[in-house]
Amino acid sequence: MVIFYKIVNMGSVEENIRNIWSRIEKAAEKTGRDKEDIKLVAVTKTVEVERIKEAIKCGIETIGENRVQEAESKFVQITEKVEKHLIGHLQTNKAKKAVELFDFIQSVDSQHIAQEISRRAFQMGKAMEVLVEINTSGEKSKFGVDPDQALSFVKLILNSEGIKIKGLMTIGLFSDNSEDTRPCFKKLKAIFDQMKRESLPNVEMKYLSMGMTNDFEIAIQEGSNMVRIGTGIFGPRSL
Repeated sequence: MVIFYKIVNMGSVEENIRNIWSRIEKAAEKTGRDKEDIKLVAVTKTVEVERIKEAIKCGIETIGENRVQEAESKFVQITEKVEKHLIGHLQTNKAKKAVELFDFIQSVDSQHIAQEISRRAFQMGKAMEVLVEINTSGEKSKFGVDPDQALSFVKLILNSEGIKIKGLMTIGLFSDNSEDTRPCFKKLKAIFDQMKRESLPNVEMKYLSMGMTNDFEIAIQEGSNMVRIGTGIFGPRSL
């Protein structure tokens, strides 16, 4: 069952998006980049379809959902042209539906799930773009490949038919202090750069997906070029 939450008043979606882009621009400038270098993924988990459509009208080009079941119920109502990312953990039994629904899967974290995505995508004649999720915080509650195994893992799956590895993703350390996440982002950027130097076949280190509402500016400072923003756009949600 999908539960939708009430949106706590935090300004309009349009105002929030403008504010987020302004902050992205300032963070990017500190690293000598433009805001156009950063891909913004609007996280629409538990957000009503009407609010998602409003965000798309305000220029959002990419949305991210955490669960396949919730995405399936909402995507049939979203006819606007928008890129759809799966950003949450993917179970094997949901791989077929995920490949059907999404343009991009950001959460590949095991050989088994990579093989299942590959198999389903190949059957559909589709090349699924994916990111490999790395657990940079070491928290046992999180999914993701161990940083020390990242390179060997990518080498293990890079020849899988039906998938295209486009980069890496991580979720920073859960902390009230956003600065605590910086080491996580530094670690992923180092892995990203190492893989670039390896020039692995069938691997394009294009996207470094890290940073959410509470820490995206720090993530951008550390090299992120894809941020996943939910609360900053749609406001905090409460039952």
